[in-house]
Amino acid sequence: MTDAYQAIIDRCAGLPPLRTAVVHPVQHAVFEAVEEARSAGLIEPVLIGPAARIAAALAEAGHAPDAYEIVDTEHSHAAAARAAQMAAAGQVGAIMKGSLHSDELLGAVIHPQCGLRTERRISHAFLMLTEDYPRPFIITDAAVNIAPDLMVKADIVHNAIGLWRVLWGPARPKVAILAAVETVNPKMQATLDAAALCKMADRRQIEDAELDGPLAFDNAISPAAAREKGIASPVAGQADILLVPDIESGNMLAKQLIFMGGADAAGIVLGARVPVMLSSRADSVRARMLSTALAVLMAEARRLGQVK
Repeated sequence: MTDAYQAIIDRCAGLPPLRTAVVHPVQHAVFEAVEEARSAGLIEPVLIGPAARIAAALAEAGHAPDAYEIVDTEHSHAAAARAAQMAAAGQVGAIMKGSLHSDELLGAVIHPQCGLRTERRISHAFLMLTEDYPRPFIITDAAVNIAPDLMVKADIVHNAIGLWRVLWGPARPKVAILAAVETVNPKMQATLDAAALCKMADRRQIEDAELDGPLAFDNAISPAAAREKGIASPVAGQADILLVPDIESGNMLAKQLIFMGGADAAGIVLGARVPVMLSSRADSVRARMLSTALAVLMAEARRLGQVK
């Protein structure tokens, strides 16, 4: 797990620091991760929010306010809007959540007049590193889309494939579309969506990945469980991406792995023109550093035209 973590951090070596809007950082705890990422050369932070409150938080964290670039705004809503405007204008290359609600920040990012939206729905991906699985994997969407329909799930899959291929391409990731069972049941919408997504992949509406589903969680990650059920699939038992049915199942799955399984988890919002980091107050500095590294790599891939 430590090797996989360090390998991703090391991928950022040699890349210039990513100029990053840190939105409404008015609590001192924010600056532990910000300063760690700056010291590692991952980001060049631009602090956006009420200047007096930011200065007070910096002082409480033991940092001098004049060591940072600060863009003064009246309140958190204005800070989110200003960060989105700066990102759309190319003045920053990423956005990091400070001390405000995620929906407040994302509302500014997806505002029609902002210019950060793409043709795809935005979605969240957790990159998970755990000693109980032989390689890193992605859980999506556990933080943004509440009850995605079929076409939103297709966008979520596209976004996750893009992230995976930036990290480990050009290989094709194995995408497991999760449900409670591994057979199609017309009374369970998740199984119908899984079958439709697989057919979309057959028709090249979803490319650059192997899809299979519906798969129960055990069939997706355990070769033994897949064999026991008689599932012959290139995905079953060795999934790289887990597409969950809804935000509740995804959020519970990710947090169980983090808080009971000791997994490292890095979260990033995909589908906008810049990567967005939705850090949580419960996140460790290690998790925030990994999220920042993902943002750096995604921003570089977009600059090179490797992702839309």
